[in-house]
Amino acid sequence: MQLVQPQLAPVNLIGPDGQPTFGLFDGSVENLNVKAFKYHNEMDKPASVMAKHFDFKQFQFVSIVTQRYILGLAIADIRYAASSFCYLYDIKSNRLVQSEWLRPFGLGCRLSASPQNGIARVGSKLHHFQFEIKEGHWHVNIMLTNIQAKLTLSAPPLSLPLSLSTPTGYNGWTYTQKHNALTVAGELTIFSEPQPLQHALASYDFSAGYMRAKTAWRWASINAMTPQGTIGLNLAAGVNETGNTENVMWVNGQRHFLGAANFMFNRHISDDFWQITTNDGQVDLTFRSLNCRKEKLNLGFIKNNFRQYIGYYSGVLTDNNGKRYQLHNQLGLAEDHFAKW
Repeated sequence: MQLVQPQLAPVNLIGPDGQPTFGLFDGSVENLNVKAFKYHNEMDKPASVMAKHFDFKQFQFVSIVTQRYILGLAIADIRYAASSFCYLYDIKSNRLVQSEWLRPFGLGCRLSASPQNGIARVGSKLHHFQFEIKEGHWHVNIMLTNIQAKLTLSAPPLSLPLSLSTPTGYNGWTYTQKHNALTVAGELTIFSEPQPLQHALASYDFSAGYMRAKTAWRWASINAMTPQGTIGLNLAAGVNETGNTENVMWVNGQRHFLGAANFMFNRHISDDFWQITTNDGQVDLTFRSLNCRKEKLNLGFIKNNFRQYIGYYSGVLTDNNGKRYQLHNQLGLAEDHFAKW
């Protein structure tokens, strides 16, 4: 059990001294206040205007799980380019289709640096998707060839997101906000068929900051309705590990912090079983891949080796009260990612 005492989230992440507030937070930061950040290089000299602009990275991701489909939508702005995707995974047929966008210097892409209010959007008037955050509530609008949606993602009453700010590298920082096991309301049409949403669940990821120029991480995410209740899980290794971690599970909306995560797998064997545990013993899972959304991009100064797997989780989760939750072939996501940006 992790003895963690989050602090109240500041209104502005970057304070009057030009530096970020670090730690785990209760609630959401209203504004990152990036313009106020006093950015210095590795030799303690004030960074140039160009460096302050191009070194800032941000991305937003939403996963939606219905009885028939899994949707994954992402918008990433790495300044030199904006990369986005929307994939649709058919659980019944084990088939994955996707749309992708790559825009130089973020042309045609919009992102907001506020996790509380803002719009992220990519695409054209007739072919796009959008995340709109209003007072911390996420709304997802999709207008694509085979997917149309107007959705609202909602947390249970009093449920808190994971909100975390950590030092990154020598002179950077990262703010991450995530929430799993959210209910989904609204309208979702796939291949001209309206989809029932009574049992749908979703999660979001808002991440931004002055991240390492070379970054790698492993990640696990579950949104599940089980006989013991609704369970959400977020685990990561490789980022956000300076003093705190972003490892957390939600049980019927209640947040439980977890220890450092360990991912054991062979990335050169696509159907290899993953072993995923935490140092506190509260997570003991295996993951078996069914399908994968992947991308390899090598432009020299920009590299991206991205694999997001869809598959089955089995094993045991233990909350901070000692209650155990057995999972068997529970659908979820796992990711192995390297980026040079």
